[in-house]
Amino acid sequence: KKKILMVNFKGRKVKLNKPFRTPGKSKKSAVYVRNPKTGNVIVVRFGDPKLSIKKNQPARKRSFMARHKCSTARNRTTARYWSCKAWR
Repeated sequence: KKKILMVNFKGRKVKLNKPFRTPGKSKKSAVYVRNPKTGNVIVVRFGDPKLSIKKNQPARKRSFMARHKCSTARNRTTARYWSCKAWR
């Protein structure tokens, strides 16, 4: 079983690398990640709150993955990485 790492972010405990919904914000989801260059914890927001991704439709999934080049998305500090991960 994978252990979830808890860290401090602006005075409160948060889970790293676990996406969560952001109601009332400009993006649908967010995730706390550690920036490997600085060591600081940052929040990465991603997704359109007005759209559903419909990942159970293979043609849409293929199109999204190709359009965003998901096969090369490796940087966890980008919205592209987490958005691609949501489609898997």
